[in-house]
Amino acid sequence: MIFDLTLILILAATLITGLLAGISLDKVVVQLPARHRMDIRGFASFSRANDLGNGLFLYPALGILAALLTILAALSAFLRTTSLAHAWPIYVSAALAILHSITTSRAAPYMLSLRQPSDNEVILAETLNRFAAWHTIRAVLQVLNFAMLIWAIVAYILARIS
Repeated sequence: MIFDLTLILILAATLITGLLAGISLDKVVVQLPARHRMDIRGFASFSRANDLGNGLFLYPALGILAALLTILAALSAFLRTTSLAHAWPIYVSAALAILHSITTSRAAPYMLSLRQPSDNEVILAETLNRFAAWHTIRAVLQVLNFAMLIWAIVAYILARIS
């Protein structure tokens, strides 16, 4: 069996991006809608404990690792001169990873601003709504990236056997 760094990078990127996409999808579909069914101050407290607790380390680590692995996989495919017909899914994945990172730079400041506890429900609601909007875009990009990485695995393997 031949060691194939590109395939290993694509597989690792797929695994980490899948974890990240799942976490983000849970936040969009389950956690963030709960803010409309409960006291906004209570939800802000939960967000501080969750996102600014252990999440402050886990989420950035997964996000950075997912983007890094995806970009490295695309670079590896490029350097191996993988045909564009087979490599385009990993190139699209790299672009999605960059877009995900950009949206994170827009979403994160809203969540980080919750570090300072506030009783002003209007400000809390506005902050959480803006975070939710950017996070939703980010989650869509992550889910699309995960799907594209699966496609990249298939395309890359087909390139290697043809």
